[in-house]
Amino acid sequence: MKSIAALQTAVTAAAFDAEPSDAELDAIEQEMPLILAEVDLLDTQIMTIDRPATVLDERRIRRARNRVMAERRNLTNRAGVALAGGAA
Repeated sequence: MKSIAALQTAVTAAAFDAEPSDAELDAIEQEMPLILAEVDLLDTQIMTIDRPATVLDERRIRRARNRVMAERRNLTNRAGVALAGGAA
């Protein structure tokens, strides 16, 4: 049987050595509160994987979810103001 691996073109892209642009870094910085809130939520969920959740654990998860929702709302509101030019 003939191998087809040598007949195929490379699928992966060339190595990318460039640093993130200033616009990409600004976008990451604007989203950082949401990223941190999601990490906190993940941490609280991981704590309860191998044991039953206590009342305190449920409270921690609920608070972490509320923080994520609040940060999503804040990020969406900031994006809406930026797109509207602040004339809302």
